[in-house]
Amino acid sequence: MSEVRKGYYYLPTDEWVKVDGDTATIGISDYAQHHLGDIVFVEMKDKNTVLKKGDVLTTIESVKSASDIYSPLSGTIIDMNPTLDQDTALVNTSPYDEGWIVKIKISNPMEIKELMNDQDYQNYRKE
Repeated sequence: MSEVRKGYYYLPTDEWVKVDGDTATIGISDYAQHHLGDIVFVEMKDKNTVLKKGDVLTTIESVKSASDIYSPLSGTIIDMNPTLDQDTALVNTSPYDEGWIVKIKISNPMEIKELMNDQDYQNYRKE
């Protein structure tokens, strides 16, 4: 079974969110990286890009396919993971730690309540 981190939030499209104050770190779940296969490219967005919940945050390309990654929350990009330019495999080997994709400044904290917690996501993935 794929790892699901406690204290994180998830989308049905397999993105994860870790909230720290008004900052959200976003990546793809262990389940998603297993299904995508070897990641070969992560599209980088510009800092200060404003996103609405559900907007395409980035595109990830693997040896199997290209997949859009969606923003779980509304906000403004404050950081993209610079390490992914040189080592996209971190999304596969460390999806929750070194393989994070983007950090945003949350503009609507109420949206967090609409996300799945770790237990809900684990149950969702069992179905």
